[in-house]
Amino acid sequence: MPSDVETLMPPAPEAGLAYRRIVLKLSGEALCGEKGGFGIRPETLHGMASEIASVHRMGVQLALVVGGGNIFRGLKGASAGMDRSQSDYMGMLATVINSLALQDALEKAGCPTRVMSALEIRQVAEPYIRRRAMRHLSKGYVVIFAAGTGNPYFSTDTAAALRASEIQAEALFKATKVDGIYDRDPERHDDAQLYARVSYRRFLTDRIGVMDQTAVTLCRENKLPIRVFKLAEGNIRRVCLGEPIGTVVDESAPEED
Repeated sequence: MPSDVETLMPPAPEAGLAYRRIVLKLSGEALCGEKGGFGIRPETLHGMASEIASVHRMGVQLALVVGGGNIFRGLKGASAGMDRSQSDYMGMLATVINSLALQDALEKAGCPTRVMSALEIRQVAEPYIRRRAMRHLSKGYVVIFAAGTGNPYFSTDTAAALRASEIQAEALFKATKVDGIYDRDPERHDDAQLYARVSYRRFLTDRIGVMDQTAVTLCRENKLPIRVFKLAEGNIRRVCLGEPIGTVVDESAPEED
């Protein structure tokens, strides 16, 4: 595989793409295949990489942020008595492990990648530089943003919103275990209704737990739409094509009192 960004030819965009540049936020659990699971399951990792590679071949400029909860969750460590900053740094390193695993799987699927870390670990990842990240994307690389924002007290959701804003992404995709945003917990209420659209304001005032409040505030300030949908085979591709899957969070949604 070529190592020089100048030698790459990015895939030609497919007709009908609704989004040309996105940031996709994945949980660490997406790599272990089960809620509350630990570690990385190879078959789950390779299936995820195959899905992402198929989206890349559509001509979408794709950046990824993956959580680290399948290895270590900073808030959990802090609740057990660890120093919060120390615990959060451990969580950031967990995201680096997941990012390297995802990079390996993506490259085996024929998808060129770059890992860029907010913590300096030059032996395994490039330091995050915004303009370099944008250049990698334009040259056809999938860019994986590791180590969150590089600061404690901020979630990987916030890191995804920050990076999406910095690289001028057209949307932030949040792939979850549910179909989108509901008016109530669908696991507890059979009559829960799925929202097609939700305003930033309603998301924040109703304290919807799908994404960190700081992340949503950042998206609102930068007019960055959020697409929340179920992580299932083919769904990332469908959302890129503009199909009405999941929930859209943006300013065009009606503002309910």
